[in-house]
Amino acid sequence: MRYFINMKISQKFVKLTVLFSLLFPFLLISCAARIEGSLAANGSAALNVSISLEPRMTNLIRSLSAAGGQSGPALDGPAISQSMALAPGVASVNFRNTTPSAIEGTIRISNINQFLTPAEGRGFVNFSQTQTGGRCVISLNRTEGPAMIELLSAEISDYLNALMAPIASGEQLTRSEYLDLVASFYNRPLSDEIATSRIRASIDFPGTITSVRGGTFTGRRANFDIPLLDLLVLETSLVYEVTWNN
Repeated sequence: MRYFINMKISQKFVKLTVLFSLLFPFLLISCAARIEGSLAANGSAALNVSISLEPRMTNLIRSLSAAGGQSGPALDGPAISQSMALAPGVASVNFRNTTPSAIEGTIRISNINQFLTPAEGRGFVNFSQTQTGGRCVISLNRTEGPAMIELLSAEISDYLNALMAPIASGEQLTRSEYLDLVASFYNRPLSDEIATSRIRASIDFPGTITSVRGGTFTGRRANFDIPLLDLLVLETSLVYEVTWNN
């Protein structure tokens, strides 16, 4: 079998599911999510996040957790907070459970350019601010995806490989091929959840926005509505860019 789920994935599934999704502010695994926040002129950021798992993903997490001898909520807010605090560029994290399969809370990033940046190389965010304005570019592609995931955690890489996500494996799959693979390995309803999941984010920037690539804007606020499937598969590179004037 090309993919398999080992016991350490089962044992840590609850924590890793949303840990990965929050470390990429736009990336979630079969869930409903809303992200609101602001990016300051010094490159720091503050985000308010609410996430609730869809029913099929909730059932999958519970079954895998049970197989690994684990119990508790499908999402564990305090455990996620503790894990996320170790990620590069993260200043603080505070999440609480609103239900066993939903959390809400805050994440503060000390420097967006250092967010998940390897010791040698560049990260997926490029932020610059001058006296007259600024620019922020988020770029995700299949070539660099696996390296970024390994930077987060080898366990997260194992988990996303178990879900057969090309962002982790680097495998050349189309969106439809990936959904068929998930459906054959797990079930079609889970595949359908992934296909319909979207991530909505609204971020305030340090000045009046002049242009947005991949979203819309009003004043200082940029809005993004992103299909989950595009992010998991990265069939084409995704680039989101915001420019503003002071």
